[in-house]
Parts: sequence; structure tokens; C-alpha cells
Amino acid sequence: MAIETYKQEFIEFMVRAGVLRFGDFTTKSGRQTPYFVNTGLYRTGSQLAELGRFYAAAIQANLPSGVDVLFGPAYKGIPLVATTSIALAHEGRDVAFCFNRKEAKDHGEGGVLVGHAPADGETVLIVEDVTTAGTSIRETVPLLRAVANIRLAGLIVSVDRQERGLDERSALSAVADEFAMPTFAIVSLDDVVEHLAEREVDGRVVLTAELLERIAAYRDQYGA
Repeated sequence: MAIETYKQEFIEFMVRAGVLRFGDFTTKSGRQTPYFVNTGLYRTGSQLAELGRFYAAAIQANLPSGVDVLFGPAYKGIPLVATTSIALAHEGRDVAFCFNRKEAKDHGEGGVLVGHAPADGETVLIVEDVTTAGTSIRETVPLLRAVANIRLAGLIVSVDRQERGLDERSALSAVADEFAMPTFAIVSLDDVVEHLAEREVDGRVVLTAELLERIAAYRDQYGA
């Protein structure tokens, strides 16, 4: 069964933006990987607008009942919650957003949060680019819970690498278990492989048979 249209479009969007690449890379953990996702390469207004549309589509698909607040961990989460909230507003869902400062402000309005202050009973969705060790989430959840008696709607990231983290679980699964909340991604590595396998994007095959073999070998070693 073909994957959803928005997922197909997002995968090709990442390829065109140079965010999703195939070749020889070394991850922060030292693993030698045949594919790499670098969300820091989104760099134009049109790309940011498109990115928000894909996050919004994934939120509506996974959380049809909606959420009250989007939270973006500093720093990469800040533009993500802004563009996602705009995209949701265009779809008729006006969702509040907030993000944190790295250091608390002791003048003006003060505090560590900027934007909407979550209130008791509100559902909050954390918006991230990718999650590897889950460090930022372990900092984020206590911060949010200190502000109000919120309900965690979960965590959304752009790509689930479906790769083992500190144990046999993926980073997303570990975070889901630790905080008893849903976690999901716009696309998974399974989606990427299924859609791009020997398919042309703008006249070029980006995921060749040789690369597919290398990805399969990598997943045999590190897959969750």
C-alpha cells in the first residue's frame, strides 16, 4: 500500500532541500551511516513555509482531536512551532505556541517561556526536528510541568530513523515509554526507503540498489 501523499511529498522535499542525503556520513555517536538528515539546511522562507505544512499534516493525521499548545525547545524548535502554528491556522485550527529561552529572563516579563503560557488542563505537543538521545525532551518535560498541570499530547519529529538509542529501543520509543506519551514522525526510514527505492527525483535516482543494500546492512546492525 502506498504511503500517504503528504509523506511522499515531504520525502522529495527533503531531497530537493539537501536535508536528506545518501552516501558516507558519520553520526554524532560515531556510527558510519549511508544516509543523513540535516535539518539545519532548511534556509529559505519558502522551505520553512512548506515544512510547517508537513508538520501540520502529520499532526492532523495523528492527533485528529487537536491540541491546545505547540511547544518548541530552543533553538531549532522555535521556527518549527511558529511555522506549524501558521500552517494549522490556514487549515482552520488556531493553535497557541510557545518556546523556551536557554536562560531565564529576570527583567521585563521575565521567566523562561515566550509566547502562550500553558494553563492547567491544556494539551501540549512538543515539536522537534529529530530526536537521538532524547536529552532535550528530558529537559523540556519538567520545564512544562513546572509551569502548569498540563497534559502531554506527545512529541512530533520530522524523521524517525528507527535506530537503536541507548538500548534496543529507538529514541522515539524510549521517550514514549519514559514519559508515557505518544511519539510520532512526519515520516519514518521505512517510508523513505519505500518511496525512494530506485525512484527518480528531478531526473536523478537518489536511492540506488547499492545504497539500499548498505542501508539494509546498517539497519541489521543498528536498527530498532
